[in-house]
Amino acid sequence: MTGKATTPAPMTPVPVPQPESDRYWEGLRRSEIWVRRCEGCGKPYFYPRDICPHCASAKTQWFRASGRGVIHTYAIVHRAPHPGFGDKVPYVVAIVELEEGVRVPTNIVGVEPEPTKIKIGSRVVPVFEKLTDTITLLKFKPA
Repeated sequence: MTGKATTPAPMTPVPVPQPESDRYWEGLRRSEIWVRRCEGCGKPYFYPRDICPHCASAKTQWFRASGRGVIHTYAIVHRAPHPGFGDKVPYVVAIVELEEGVRVPTNIVGVEPEPTKIKIGSRVVPVFEKLTDTITLLKFKPA
């Protein structure tokens, strides 16, 4: 039998949770967004970590965010940064500022990846994309 050998499609990279971010990932699996707030300075922050990035206090607490936000900035990706994203280009990467004041790196979905279709300051709502039994990604779509 003759024929060409086929190369399997590259896998899309999957985040690896760390103990200090487990609550965040557990929340996303339930379609909830959990972030931290410092009890010392009162400021919320993202990404999840045990020490406040504003004042270095170790007194932090988790709270559930609304998920509503606005596009703070964005870029349209035309060249995949990893072979696993090759079939997804073009796509939109963004920083979304939640009502609670934290800025979250994400993707904008549900809109054509064109500058005329996406505006900084546009309202967005969360979309939860299940990748595996343990990893759900937080993305956003126009409100």
